[in-house]
Amino acid sequence: MDKQHFYFNLSPAELVEHALSNNEGTLTDVGGLMADTGKYTGRSPKDRFIVEDELTKNTIWWGDINIPISEEHFDSLHEKMLHHMQSRKIYARDAYAGADSRYKLNIRVYNTLAWHNLFCYNMFLRPSKEDLKDFEPNFTILCAPEFEANPETDGTRGKNFAILNLSKRVILIGGTAYAGEIKKGIFSVLNFILPHQEKVLSMHCSANMGKKGDTAIFFGLSGTGKTTLSADPDRKLIGDDEHGWTNNGVFNFEGGCYAKVIDLTREKEPEIWDAIKFGAIVENTRFFPETRAVDYTNREVTENTRTAYPLNHIENAIEPPLGTIPKNIFFLTADAFGVIPPISKLNPGQAMYHFISGYTAKVAGTEMGISEPQATFSACFGAAFLPLHPTQYADLLGKKMKAQEVNVWLVNTGWTGGAFGVGSRMKLKYTRAMISAALEGKLVSVDYVQHNIFGVSIPQSCPKVPEEILNPRDTWKDQLAYDLKAQELAEAFQHNFEQYTEYASDEIISGAPKI
Repeated sequence: MDKQHFYFNLSPAELVEHALSNNEGTLTDVGGLMADTGKYTGRSPKDRFIVEDELTKNTIWWGDINIPISEEHFDSLHEKMLHHMQSRKIYARDAYAGADSRYKLNIRVYNTLAWHNLFCYNMFLRPSKEDLKDFEPNFTILCAPEFEANPETDGTRGKNFAILNLSKRVILIGGTAYAGEIKKGIFSVLNFILPHQEKVLSMHCSANMGKKGDTAIFFGLSGTGKTTLSADPDRKLIGDDEHGWTNNGVFNFEGGCYAKVIDLTREKEPEIWDAIKFGAIVENTRFFPETRAVDYTNREVTENTRTAYPLNHIENAIEPPLGTIPKNIFFLTADAFGVIPPISKLNPGQAMYHFISGYTAKVAGTEMGISEPQATFSACFGAAFLPLHPTQYADLLGKKMKAQEVNVWLVNTGWTGGAFGVGSRMKLKYTRAMISAALEGKLVSVDYVQHNIFGVSIPQSCPKVPEEILNPRDTWKDQLAYDLKAQELAEAFQHNFEQYTEYASDEIISGAPKI
């Protein structure tokens, strides 16, 4: 390859210069690089494959999420991509994933876009100059958005693809410029390696640490408040998306944050707002007319507008991003049925069951065709990135929860006093007060009652929270209507869980709601 067209471990400033020179993006008024991802403004789950071979054929959870592709198709595409990249500018980078040195994964990535290489600089952990001297990659990524597959000969569904070869330790990405495919590819790799080989629980969650060194973990699907509730000015941020849990503590997989910015304001998300400066990337956003100021309300391209920035752009981030053994874990759900208590404590069986369920609800207006609340489930709060069966992750959660005496809480940030359209959204100040009380140990000695259907333990008092909202049934004018709605939601849980029953232990099944 012509050395004049090969750029290795460039600095952020150099990558920004290249991106601008290549017409890959535009600088915003605060110095961020605005870039478009083209046709694909999000991941394409149906076009993500795992090579089926001796290592994977009996270990991967094959199905709609993990779609197999043959070794022959991978090898052919790999050779074609290498040939294609010979004639392109290449931006290469050494980085790693996993802040715990015992489990870190050395990565070498080859990009045909400078801004993608800047994305990798921001999102992965950055080796020191000393580390780079004898750096040996454990995994290699080739990402060439302009390279397209031929579905008729390459075994893909369309022209775009993301393929993981866990034996050869190579990821191929082509036909899409959505940068999230790069980071989620490595997350999927770690979700295979760590629980399967190292007995480390990999988690799709945010994490922070209090002044006394107490670590908290927050799980939750989109719209549940995960980012808002974990961004606490009185606590240090470990990370906002991907972590591992060992026998010694929690560690971030990443060196940056990849946050949604639709409707972003300084008032709502000051940490994210201030993190968008030189070196940060904003994706698929648009400017106010005749300015270089980003209009974060603009949905012209997509609702999935995002920013990528290194952790050191966050003032209260911990570096290196390592935490202690977690004291409290929060499962966040925006229950639009008004059934789930605003906070409740889970025993190990319930924790494993709700972890596998990964419940929240969509409401009218969030997606086309939704007019009534709709239950949504995503195993382990991140089904799209789980190469192994969800029960393997849940079993690890249960073992660690018991061995390390961790409290697990189910928190409803959704509706109270009735379902969506009748009741009202839980006030953020009350949710914050309940989480603070759990973190400070103020819910240890209060009285609890069991929910009559879900069986979870509901505290009967909580500082700075009205007692009348703690029991959801009591907030409904028609309590019989509540019982019927609770039965309806319990049936949805049970129906969803049927796909996992064959591999679930008796303890996990004991955590199911009772109809």
